[in-house]
Amino acid sequence: MGLKTFWKDNKVLIVVGTSLGLVHWGWYYLKSSPIFQVKTENIVPDPGILPFMMQSDRKNKEK
Repeated sequence: MGLKTFWKDNKVLIVVGTSLGLVHWGWYYLKSSPIFQVKTENIVPDPGILPFMMQSDRKNKEK
């Protein structure tokens, strides 16, 4: 079994497998890049949840 027959028999598998591997590698590279990381220190909580949490804390302390 030579390289030519291997290529002819498995052309689709080789091309699709290589493409899929490169796409996944690129996606992983983009996700791990510091440019695209979300900075958690600048995130402000939703203003609607803060009063609710404060009320529930007061209710729990009163019990």
